Amino acid sequence: MAVADAPLATPAHAQPFEHLLLDFLAYLEFERGLSRNTLEAYRSDLLQYGAYLKGRDALAVTHSDLAGFVSSLAAGDGDKPPVAPATLQRKVACLRSFYRHLRRQGELDTDPTANLRAPKQSRRLPHVLSRDEVAKLLEQPRGTEPPALRDRALLELMYACGLRASEAIDLETGDLDLEIGILRARGKGSKERIVPVGSAATRAVNAYLARGRGKLVGDKLESRLFVNHRGAGLTRQGLYKIVQRHAATAGLAERMSPHTLRHTFATHLLAGGCDLRSLQEMLGHADIATTQLYTHLSADRLKDVYFDAHPRAKMR
Repeated sequence: MAVADAPLATPAHAQPFEHLLLDFLAYLEFERGLSRNTLEAYRSDLLQYGAYLKGRDALAVTHSDLAGFVSSLAAGDGDKPPVAPATLQRKVACLRSFYRHLRRQGELDTDPTANLRAPKQSRRLPHVLSRDEVAKLLEQPRGTEPPALRDRALLELMYACGLRASEAIDLETGDLDLEIGILRARGKGSKERIVPVGSAATRAVNAYLARGRGKLVGDKLESRLFVNHRGAGLTRQGLYKIVQRHAATAGLAERMSPHTLRHTFATHLLAGGCDLRSLQEMLGHADIATTQLYTHLSADRLKDVYFDAHPRAKMR
């Protein structure tokens, strides 16, 4: 898996790769404020890169060396299948960020990743649910038992506010003001934003708080809004199981994940006339280009509606 037959020279200022990695992760955590999940992804990618180097100095690599690493990931190696295009893009972005940091720190005079690129990938549009499908999903948690009240409140709130899975499980009871209909979500990099909460979600959360959460929590001190049957904060895995269970009973298991509700929230708002800047704010996107993906999605859905509804659209 080596990129060159001749070993790279080791300069006098060489540092162990582990030291460079730990310094970079500390910078990402304390100065950039990145989330735990993002930090773990960076750590995993760089450990893979470190294993590829096999002890060679990370400060002495060239563009050719790095391109060889990326090519090996794209092609696969032995029992390892080729890396998916989206994952490859992430790994290249990680390497570029790592070497830009080393240059800022004075470890390098030039950036070997300046012209490093991953193979282009086609950007697939995310799956979204129709309004009827959303209604069917939200009807699934039936009854007045605490788990049903929790599940209904969780699904209603995720769809009403476009929450990521991590944002939903991190919500605390103090993050909601249901009298005026807003919540505070903590997004990527611990960035906070205020999102309106609609009346249906407000009713569901109020019912959960009044008749469900207290029975689940018991006498424990738990600040998080959504809890499991033991009264502890709901985990990401627990949330996925709840969403998948109700999606299955609604006949939507193959069409959705927790993130589908976020995509659906965005698409339905745009279709209803919401402007792009307001949607960007509610989704917590740093770059409006990310939000613009939903304009393409809405256009595709408009075409579907047109060809299904217009009496002369399908005439041959």
